[in-house]
Amino acid sequence: MQSFSASNPDRRPRLLVLELWGLGDLALAVPFLRLATHHGRVTVVAKPHAGPVLKRFCPAVELIPFHAPWTAHRGKYQLHHWPWTELSALRRTLRQHRYSLAASARPDPRDHLLMALAGAGVRAGFPRAGSGLLLTDRLPAPAHPHRAAHWDALATHLGWNPPATPEPPNKGGRQLVIHTGAAQPTRQWGHAKFEEIARRLRTNGWQVTLIDETSGGIEEMINALTGADRFLGNDSGPGHLAALLGVPTFTIFGAQTAANFSPSHPRAAWIEGAPCRHKPCNDYCRFDRPHCILDVTVDEVWTRLSAWLAAWRT
Repeated sequence: MQSFSASNPDRRPRLLVLELWGLGDLALAVPFLRLATHHGRVTVVAKPHAGPVLKRFCPAVELIPFHAPWTAHRGKYQLHHWPWTELSALRRTLRQHRYSLAASARPDPRDHLLMALAGAGVRAGFPRAGSGLLLTDRLPAPAHPHRAAHWDALATHLGWNPPATPEPPNKGGRQLVIHTGAAQPTRQWGHAKFEEIARRLRTNGWQVTLIDETSGGIEEMINALTGADRFLGNDSGPGHLAALLGVPTFTIFGAQTAANFSPSHPRAAWIEGAPCRHKPCNDYCRFDRPHCILDVTVDEVWTRLSAWLAAWRT
C-alpha cells in the first residue's frame, strides 16, 4: 500500500472521506479524520450538521455538505425524487479536487460509486453486493462489528499508525447531562422516563441538566456536554459527542446493539434493549411499537445506572 504522507504541507495529497449518515456516525469517524490530517489535506462529504463538529474536533478538515438521498428515512428508493442536479454538481466538485485517496468505512455500494465518480486514484473500502469493482483496495470486514473498528481497519491498511490514546481523566464531579432525544422512535426511550431518572439522581446528590433537540443547535449541545462529568442518553449522536469530549457515557439501546455502536469511551456503559428476533435492525420497526426500547423499565435502568455511577465515584 502506498504511503499518503508528505513532508511538504503545500504538496500533501488530497484525501476524501465519506460519512453521509447521522451525527453519531460522524463522531465515530472523527479519530480517523484527525489521523488523516497528518497525511494529507482532508475533505469529508457529510451532512451539514458536520460543520460545528468538525470546527470543535478537527478544524483542519474541509467539509462539503451534502444530504445524500439514500440516507433519508422515508422514500430513499424513489429515484425520481432524488436531487440529480445536486448529485451532478457534487461529482464535478469532487473531480476538480483530484483526490489521491477516497475512503469510506461503510460497506455501501453507493459510497463506492461516489468515490469512483470522484476519480480518486485509490479507493479503499469494504465491498458489498459487487461494489468491489468500484474499489482499488478491497478490505475484509474486521472481526469486531463496531463501526469504529472499520475506521481502524482503514487506517491500518493505509499504513497510518495512530498515536496512543491517553486514558481520559476520571471526572469526579457530580454534573450529569441527560439528552432525552433521538432521531427515530426505535431509539427513543421516552422523556417521562428520563425525567423520573433525573428525579432519582437529584435525590442522590447529582446536579442534572436535561436537554433535547429544542435546547439549541449542535454547538450549544457540545457546550453543555463539555461541562458534564457523566452523560446519559439514548443510542444517538449526543452520546458519541460526549465520549469524544472525554465524558463517560451510559446509553439505553433499543433496535441496535452496543457491539455495533457503543460510544468510544473506556468507561462507557449501557443497557441493551428488550430481546427481539430482528435485532440488530435499522430505524424501521416491524411491530406497532418499538418494544425493544419501550419495554425497558425505569427500575432496570436505575439499577444499572446507579451501580455504574457508584463504581466511578471519587
